[in-house]
Amino acid sequence: MGSHEIDPAFAALPYRRLADVALARCQDFGVDHADFRFERVRYQHVSVRDGQLQGAEDTDDLGFAVRVLLDGAWGFAAGVVLTTDEAVRVAESAINVARVAAPMTRRPVQLAPEPVYDDVTWCSSYDVNPFDVALADKVELLAGWTSRLIGAPGVDHAAGSLQQVQENKFYADLAGTRATQQRVRLEPYVEAFGTHPTSGAFDSMRTLAPPAGRGWEYLTGAHFDFDAELATIPELLAEKLAAPSVEAGSYDLVIHPSNLWLTIHESIGHATELDRALGYEANYAGTSFATPDQLGTLQYGSELMHVTGDRTVEHGLATVGYDDEGVQAQSWDLIRDGVLVGYQLDRSMAHSYGAQLNDGRSNGCAYADSPSHVPIQRMANVSLQPAPDGPDTDGLIDQVERGIYVVGDRSWSIDMQRYNFQFTGQRFYRIEHGRLTGQLRDVAYQATTTDFWRSMSAVGGPQTYELGGAFNCGKAQPGQVASVSHGCPSAVFRGVRILNTREEI
Repeated sequence: MGSHEIDPAFAALPYRRLADVALARCQDFGVDHADFRFERVRYQHVSVRDGQLQGAEDTDDLGFAVRVLLDGAWGFAAGVVLTTDEAVRVAESAINVARVAAPMTRRPVQLAPEPVYDDVTWCSSYDVNPFDVALADKVELLAGWTSRLIGAPGVDHAAGSLQQVQENKFYADLAGTRATQQRVRLEPYVEAFGTHPTSGAFDSMRTLAPPAGRGWEYLTGAHFDFDAELATIPELLAEKLAAPSVEAGSYDLVIHPSNLWLTIHESIGHATELDRALGYEANYAGTSFATPDQLGTLQYGSELMHVTGDRTVEHGLATVGYDDEGVQAQSWDLIRDGVLVGYQLDRSMAHSYGAQLNDGRSNGCAYADSPSHVPIQRMANVSLQPAPDGPDTDGLIDQVERGIYVVGDRSWSIDMQRYNFQFTGQRFYRIEHGRLTGQLRDVAYQATTTDFWRSMSAVGGPQTYELGGAFNCGKAQPGQVASVSHGCPSAVFRGVRILNTREEI
């Protein structure tokens, strides 16, 4: 992965000394397991509108946490004062929590074994850390993009935003693992707003550049052509404002990766989290219809469907070297030939349920978004694999007589079992006899998860594959956020129900 050194400002912090003290105190009490996690997470958000700066905000989350396993129960505590006395106090607090929890724990917690990683270091892959770039340069770039759009015919307003994160973590446990990591990620977008001159219809058009585990170079043309996309937005917006409203019914769909990633996230990513499938996670976004008793038998989708969980892919938002339980990053199958074959799991779930999933080993999905939060099972980069010799997107469109081509994400809705869903998008094009014949408006596609994925009749080749994703996926109570990528090719889905959202209103 990346060749960068750990941020010297983080490396100078006393995390090793605090870890040694805290873990030694835990060992005094004969705990079954103890881990120490030290984090510094830097955030910066810049927003502009119509060429003017609207706001710039920097936050810095710094602290440490101690987690212990005692008498089969978890204990957890966190602190922000970076002294050895505080490290001891936090360790003792975590032990006290475990003592209180133990009599109430009906299923004693045990952890799947994991090799020891002796003082390893990992950095994500990027060229220029965005926190090394002057704020004035960021404002100038974003303001220039929005100024360029509001100078175009038909654009009334334009807004831009840039979120950036640098995440440093040090993990240590009683087994001997020591891992120091640094990740950088960012999310840029620009959106133009307009009104049709006669109908009064209002709408917007947004850039499709996904959030990425990249650096500042992502915004300066090295990996995404923002200039080319910005040049198309006014015309696309004007066409959308003048487009006819869709006629509800059944259509064949060709879905671009800029839209399909979100359907993967909601209907596969969350549905294959083992804590949801077991019913342990329910309050925030529900459980899952894909329960473990269906492992190896549930025909999730068509035989063309191959979905992987992956914490190793370069530039992925959920890519790490080691998770928050000291497990080395991996990739594995979730769905193979359309059949459910795997889940996302952490060390405790791997011990109890992982024998048939990952040889009894965690696949590295523990993550906490803050030093003050306990690690929970979070989503890996979950991706639909392309067909090795599949066609390009035009070749997929050519297979459709009457249908709709879907580009870009927008709103979505899915039930608490991850089964019944509805998605909209940025742009919808009518397909007639294998050709695009103009945009449509007011489109949403609706299905059940299994009906939708079983209707997939063709998958694009590697040349159509793109890595999309979400910057702030929510889970748990207290709520936590995590970033996650989803790669996919363009794909064809047959006979999907299309709603007219204006008529539905």
